[in-house]
Amino acid sequence: MTKLSLSHLSSDIIATAEQAAIACYDWIGKGDNMAADAAAVESMRASLNKMNIKGTIVIGEGERDEAPMLYIGEEVGLKNSTYEVDIALDPLEGTTICANAGESSLAVIAFANKGGFLHAPDVYMEKIAIGAGLPEGIIDLDNSVETNLKNLAKAKKCNVSDLVVMILERDRHKEIIAKSREAGASVRLIGDGDVAGVIACTSEDTRVDIYMGTGGAPEGVLAAAALRVIGGQMMGRLIFSDNQKQIERAKKMGINDLNKKYSANDMAKGDVIFACAGVTDGYMLRGIHKKQGNIFVNSLLMDSASKKVIRTSSRYL
Repeated sequence: MTKLSLSHLSSDIIATAEQAAIACYDWIGKGDNMAADAAAVESMRASLNKMNIKGTIVIGEGERDEAPMLYIGEEVGLKNSTYEVDIALDPLEGTTICANAGESSLAVIAFANKGGFLHAPDVYMEKIAIGAGLPEGIIDLDNSVETNLKNLAKAKKCNVSDLVVMILERDRHKEIIAKSREAGASVRLIGDGDVAGVIACTSEDTRVDIYMGTGGAPEGVLAAAALRVIGGQMMGRLIFSDNQKQIERAKKMGINDLNKKYSANDMAKGDVIFACAGVTDGYMLRGIHKKQGNIFVNSLLMDSASKKVIRTSSRYL
């Protein structure tokens, strides 16, 4: 198989994300998260099958029998292509956000050369992430919340009270939320969408300094792909809760050290391209809107090979 220079696929990748976002437009605020997700999946699958790639979904939404999801192991692209790539995707991150017209639902996709992405099973992942330009090793999943925040504040030359921590609002995070506030930091809670949550800590515009908490492992790999380009730091650890079925499945996917702490480089190796398009208005991107028969889409492309981060505002007639 031909090893692909991913950069020349940039326009196709961003268009795939944008078309998936557009497909969700009619379902924004309609209360039907399944229909919104299905629309995004159908659009993304159709776009991928037109691309000159031999692609394999390694981070997807489900198993083979869970149609219409883009399942792990599904092959996409042109049948005669020699460009072999691995694909991580979430056609609609934040299905409930979209259904309720909430903040920051996205269409998300990332490409790597074959073997570039951690084949993460659909389990929970403990995560912590910060932005670029900071010393290595100042955050660690085995540190206390207070230690991580103190280290970050020292590196940023500020007080812990100046820091903003983004956390998914879940009962399982009550202790992290309490410990963050006890340390003096401000806590910004989000309802869903931890890919956007992790990326938010890399942008000065969002005023988020650190992301902490437990969310989906597939979303962790997607976020790691973005951080690889930006230069942020991330650490993740899979959580199996003594579920033997999950453990056996993970081993079949090549995961032998169940307690390993993965860096962004472990989760997304080599050249990667990450793209996302806004579905609803949010702290990262503006959502889909229509005006006088035109459709406007805001998107973000991150390319590790060219070291480019490109924000795009597209108009579709």
